[in-house]
Amino acid sequence: MIDKEAIFYQQTPRGVRCSLCPWECELPEGALGRCKARRSRGGKLIAESYGMITSASLDPIEKKPLNHFFPGSFIFSIGLYGCNLHCPFCQNHRISMSRPETSYASPEDIAALAERYARDGNNLGVAYTYNEPMIAFEYVLDCTRAVHARGLKNVAVTNGCINEEPFNTILPYIDAFNIDLKGSAAFYKEKLGGDLDTVKRNIRSAASQSHVEVTTLIIPGENDSDEETEESAEFLSGISPDLPLHLSRFIPQYKYARKQPTPAETMRRLRDIAEKYLKHVHLGNM
Repeated sequence: MIDKEAIFYQQTPRGVRCSLCPWECELPEGALGRCKARRSRGGKLIAESYGMITSASLDPIEKKPLNHFFPGSFIFSIGLYGCNLHCPFCQNHRISMSRPETSYASPEDIAALAERYARDGNNLGVAYTYNEPMIAFEYVLDCTRAVHARGLKNVAVTNGCINEEPFNTILPYIDAFNIDLKGSAAFYKEKLGGDLDTVKRNIRSAASQSHVEVTTLIIPGENDSDEETEESAEFLSGISPDLPLHLSRFIPQYKYARKQPTPAETMRRLRDIAEKYLKHVHLGNM
């Protein structure tokens, strides 16, 4: 484990306050943040997940999902551990909600692997995915710089719940985003522990500089109303009607393992609503 000091934090009388995401956890000595990846130690905030890889795979770009960013290509995808949201339906909860076994890889290791895969095949670069990449901010920032230095692309698959200053710091290094737009403000507050306004701001900012696609996981009885889909699609169309939206079908997972999958007719109905506003609406997990 590398003792990497975090970039975005302040010292307080009680310890340190993280300023990476809207939670802004205040941590006394030894305490771990909500994300399970950042700890107060010796009067500093330490990014404990720095370089601690849990997952790595060469994936089709469409799996991110990114259907309009170099379609047909592959991307070297890595995950670490932890997340600043607590979604009860998380499909990657074994790495996002706990600390599994890891293997260390430096940013140069990751960039060199991506370059080798690019020489051997149709690899674009690196995708930071599987768990929430932005809570490993320092590592992802270092990786993105190393990857760009080799002429390759960076992709972030993120929940978008990161404060404005860090988001704008990493934005120039991310060539494409898939950002979750999970539902209404109440859904974020009551079920996920996130902030819708933060997500919307970051979608706008990302779309001004990078390629952006958006994903909404449709969960029966949670965020599957016509009104919620229409509100999301109208918001996205205000940025650009060309902005792709992926409506993903819920498959029972984690704390929602006893729920039923989203009915196909619900997915098609919500697609029709979104298509009133957006040119590219895709159905996933159908």
